[in-house]
Amino acid sequence: MTDSHWLDDIEMRTWVGYVRTRDLIAAAVGRDSSRESNLTYVEYSVLAYLADAPDHRLTFADLAAKLEWSQSRLSHQITRMEKRALVAREPIPDDARRTAARLTPRGTDVLTTAAPAHLQSVRRHMVDVLDRQQLAALADIYDTLLAHHRRVAAPE
Repeated sequence: MTDSHWLDDIEMRTWVGYVRTRDLIAAAVGRDSSRESNLTYVEYSVLAYLADAPDHRLTFADLAAKLEWSQSRLSHQITRMEKRALVAREPIPDDARRTAARLTPRGTDVLTTAAPAHLQSVRRHMVDVLDRQQLAALADIYDTLLAHHRRVAAPE
């Protein structure tokens, strides 16, 4: 067994603080979203990415990459959302092996109704708790962490 390089006090505070706040904020926004619009946080995210896409449509590969999910996880999520008529699967005409997800009119209506409450929840649980300097620092930190993990995950 190798000797572990234990976290010092500030490293531990940073790690535990990140884990706890990530979980608490996601749970709070998720609860608000469910209560206000009957959408989970995950469903809201899927609908928002599709709404921002050209023709409200993304291939499974592109949507999975945006969500940073496996295509298998995405497929299961899309199946659940199709049952609620929020999204639809569409074949890619020039490639029978690929599939796209498209935002339905019902999905658009649900997202449009949910967006104000979702944004209010994000503000209440995170954005408005921090001042502009703290937000900018946190944004820079997350940019650094995301860039690192995307580099590590990218195929060579």
